[in-house]
Amino acid sequence: MTGSPRVLTGGEAVVRALAAHGVSRAFGIPGTHNLEVYRHLPAYGIEHIVPRHEQGAGYAADAHARVTGTPGVAITTTGPALLNIAAAVGQAYSDSVPLLVVSPGMPLRHPRQSTGLLHEMRSQTEALRGVAAFSHRVSSVAEIGAAVARAFTLFRTERPRPVHLEIPLDLLETADPAGPVRLAPPAGPRIPDTAALRAAAALLAGAERPALVLGGGARGAAVPCLALAEELTAPVVTTANGKAVVDERHPLSLGVSLHSPAIQKWLSTRDVILAVGTELAESDLWAELPPLQGRLIRLDIDPAQMYAGTPADIPLVGDAQATLNALRGEGLRESAAPSRAPVGAVQEAATLRATRNEETGPRDARWLPYLEAIGSTLARDAIVTSDSAQCCYYGALPHLLLGPRARYLHPTGFGTLGYALPAAIGAKAAHPDRHVVALSGDGGLQFTVQELATAAELHLPLPVVVFDNGGYGEIREEMTARGDSPLAVDHARVDLSVLARAYGGRGARAHSPGELAALLARALTTPGPTLITVPEELS
Repeated sequence: MTGSPRVLTGGEAVVRALAAHGVSRAFGIPGTHNLEVYRHLPAYGIEHIVPRHEQGAGYAADAHARVTGTPGVAITTTGPALLNIAAAVGQAYSDSVPLLVVSPGMPLRHPRQSTGLLHEMRSQTEALRGVAAFSHRVSSVAEIGAAVARAFTLFRTERPRPVHLEIPLDLLETADPAGPVRLAPPAGPRIPDTAALRAAAALLAGAERPALVLGGGARGAAVPCLALAEELTAPVVTTANGKAVVDERHPLSLGVSLHSPAIQKWLSTRDVILAVGTELAESDLWAELPPLQGRLIRLDIDPAQMYAGTPADIPLVGDAQATLNALRGEGLRESAAPSRAPVGAVQEAATLRATRNEETGPRDARWLPYLEAIGSTLARDAIVTSDSAQCCYYGALPHLLLGPRARYLHPTGFGTLGYALPAAIGAKAAHPDRHVVALSGDGGLQFTVQELATAAELHLPLPVVVFDNGGYGEIREEMTARGDSPLAVDHARVDLSVLARAYGGRGARAHSPGELAALLARALTTPGPTLITVPEELS
């Protein structure tokens, strides 16, 4: 005979369900309404990291998910706290990151009409549905386990995106039968049907001018991506989220170059393009996709991507690694077009890289020596977090060359500011033995600069390199290009080194690439954050 269902509070039921799904770390801030969740975290072995703002908790959990391959978890309280994390949820949605946000909500039988209860708002679930894959409000303690399992099922079987789970605050404190532990079912990798694979293989094998476009969805398929590129002698270009899926020093790699007019023109002339795990959208190209003369094969776990933007001539819906391995199993090497010469493809890629650098040279030259200093100092498996700053999207994305053992985390698409510092904290918490460095501008840094205190509290070596152009440099240049007088884009200079020390870290200024390399090397072994300012001349 089975025993009676275990009686748990809603708060314990949440924590039990998280632990059952392998969650060992969460980010968040305790508040009046979520204390019953916090009560049970230690007993279930879940470490907790407290940032200084819920947005920081969201970015840290997002980065933790990206570098571990497991869902990130953030805990907020009601009302303003949940809205504080909404920007991070929107970023995770844009970048297909599995992020679970757990929050209390108004009591189960709370009237629809306002009562003035603390943190009351019209509808938390409606607010989060606008930025998450779904937002679900449970109605009983027994439902909590199933609701958590539903979130993890989405993470495992669909395009991973953020989920919000709301537990009415009275249910958090109520002890009721919780039922058995509910677990998301294991899911094997999906592979397209044989006919689609054979059609794609035949098209690629017969291509004379093939190209690979790799997005974030190709992240887990680095080995077959490289093998396929070499078998087809096809140059590879990546989106921001696909950066370094293929080693950016490989002769066939064009790196993050879809913004380049030369690369876009080249892409438009390919006779077959295989796009893996990318939306082929403005956030990938920083422009509209040029008209394609050739046939387009799209491989994505999300069926909707087959017809979004540029429709696929051959749609492949499935897991990137499993599908590419199956595709290679169709004998591409043996049947590849004999007219393709490996040497010619390598020379073509080298010419394209040089042309791209010439196109952007006058703009990007200010960052290149410093990025070379950073690249020469970091280990091969370093993690770099990035902000929506010129030094990052114009500088580091195309020019800081990384291999597949490294990671570059960038807030693509949604384009939030303030991502780099809290994301670096999340990445460093996940991998304390790896080099982690945050890159930012002075404007973006100050959206989440208070997380320096979090980094200091953790005592983990964390360099933060800030290129200081005195405000919002990109918007300043856009205003000038429109013929407008710059307005509200120039900030009073802040001594960021002093600010870093006030938060318990260290601060320094680098006036040359050599000075930056020396400061960075020291910061990588010094506990706590070291903020290194690189002053930029204002144009």
